[in-house]
Amino acid sequence: MSEVESSQRREDSGMFRSLRHRNARIFFAGLMVSNIGSWLQFTATSYLLYDLRGRATDLGFNTMFQFLPMLLLGAWAGGFADRHDRRTIAKWTQLIMAMQAVFLGIADLTGNISIPLVYTASLVLGIVSAIDNPARRGLVTELVEPHEIGNAMSLNTSVMTGSRVFGPALAAMLISPLGTGWLFMLNGLSFFGIIGSLFMIKKSEMYSSPKAERTGKPVRDAFAYVRQDPILLYSFIVFSVVSTFAFNYSVVLPKLSDIKWGYPGAFGWLLTVISIGSIIGALATARLHKVTIGWFALCICVCGVGSIAMAWSPNIWFAGVSGMVLGAGGTALVATMNAISQQGTPPEMRSRMLALVAVAFLGSTPIGGPITGWIADHIGIEWSLGYGGIAALLVVPLLKKAR
Repeated sequence: MSEVESSQRREDSGMFRSLRHRNARIFFAGLMVSNIGSWLQFTATSYLLYDLRGRATDLGFNTMFQFLPMLLLGAWAGGFADRHDRRTIAKWTQLIMAMQAVFLGIADLTGNISIPLVYTASLVLGIVSAIDNPARRGLVTELVEPHEIGNAMSLNTSVMTGSRVFGPALAAMLISPLGTGWLFMLNGLSFFGIIGSLFMIKKSEMYSSPKAERTGKPVRDAFAYVRQDPILLYSFIVFSVVSTFAFNYSVVLPKLSDIKWGYPGAFGWLLTVISIGSIIGALATARLHKVTIGWFALCICVCGVGSIAMAWSPNIWFAGVSGMVLGAGGTALVATMNAISQQGTPPEMRSRMLALVAVAFLGSTPIGGPITGWIADHIGIEWSLGYGGIAALLVVPLLKKAR
């Protein structure tokens, strides 16, 4: 093998191989900045709602309002993104989300904040995010060559989860000196990162996908495509169950930290620890040239065990270790599902597949979030986290039908 061929093989097999593309480097850098701000806002919102009434149910309803639009609009938004320029859509949605953050910050700083207003702002954010999600993630597939899409999607997940290491930690440090209002304002400023990157992307260096034809039934076409493929069908079924019940730890961690472990301010730090595990899981998936159902099943098992262990952790330190396991399994699971949805999928249907993943992952939150909050307030704090891990382990055998 020649030195040139050897170098090319290393370039094509590295964990960060997608970053050899300038457009990908610029986009991921902007995405990181913006998502650190988004996690500032997410953490601040949880602190704010729990501080107002001390009820996990309030956090559960807030997640319902934020992610209900994804359940109702997500699949349609995927079809919309497949028919239009994804970068243009992302520019407008990111701008509107920046305005939402500034509005929430002004309301908080002027003393006009309330639970109904937070719910309304979350609903607006959810509507815009439902449109943004498939367009922005579909854009990632146009930044690299087709054979690098799996790696790019895993790196996209790594960046999204990597921002969670810094966002919640910054929120935990800044919440006392600044208050939640200024954290919302900082999030508004952070959107300049991703909006700037979208303008800096060179269209001449993109690997643009052909636009889908206007058939009048883009969502039905997507579901039909999933039904005819056993791997996609059973992966989506299992992923939907796990997403509904095993990914609602943000709803109950404020109460677990306060009541069970005696550290009311530990919520942000626990999210950071979970996010460190998330980076490990995402990068482990990024190393794979092709993800398999076996890897998918392993990720679910790790996620389930981590959730159960964290639920019954005797102290904050054991909770941190368990949270890292939960983060690794959960994020590797999401990265794997994203990759499975893209492997072999026609370019003109990629946004719809990503939209269905988002519907299964985020759109299920309006169901699981309130259930989790209710269990925490009325049955037991431990069970509000542990039941999701048990549900995840119980559905793993279904993946045998996807082989």
